[in-house]
Amino acid sequence: MQTYERKTPEDLDCGITVFMKVLGAKWKPCIVDLISKGYKRPNEIHKQLITATPRVIDMQLSELESYGIVSKKVQKGFPLRVDYSLTDMGMSLLPLIASMDQWGMTYSGQVKKVTYGRHTSPQPSSCLASATE
Repeated sequence: MQTYERKTPEDLDCGITVFMKVLGAKWKPCIVDLISKGYKRPNEIHKQLITATPRVIDMQLSELESYGIVSKKVQKGFPLRVDYSLTDMGMSLLPLIASMDQWGMTYSGQVKKVTYGRHTSPQPSSCLASATE
């Protein structure tokens, strides 16, 4: 597998750059939030994030594992069972994710106006809609 090599170096001495590298992908905050709410198996996470492809979710889970945000436990047997859990480092992200969610809920109306203009907006959906119902 060929990996992408950046042409410009990343400033990993900048906290924001580090945060964005670890949690900056589209579904990572939602994945961390779902795991914190008890969705431990990949297929459970796939069912909750219906607008994300399983491949993308699996890739982002793998990246979160490599950064030490989640840990993966493979249980022997058939069928093979994989469970994810948050590490201490992952747990430390929960207040930040809760703040992001609160900010998003506060300003969602303004963002919808810009996104949809004066047209009728589609049915409300959240990356965590079914997880919070």
